[in-house]
Amino acid sequence: MAAPPKKAFPLRLDPALYAAVERVAAADLRSVNAQFECLLREALAKRGVKVAQSETPKRGRPPKENSDDEG
Repeated sequence: MAAPPKKAFPLRLDPALYAAVERVAAADLRSVNAQFECLLREALAKRGVKVAQSETPKRGRPPKENSDDEG
């Protein structure tokens, strides 16, 4: 089952705020987008808002299939 596509929308930010998020993202080895998601989830959790984690497809190579028919 494929995960639903992510919601895209324009976001206008103060350049200094974006730069700060960019620095934190680099320190956490995340993209700016992933950092925004993390920060938003943390802020919502702090307010007591529960957000379900959507199932995302795993990245990388699929595992090798074991074959019992090897010669």
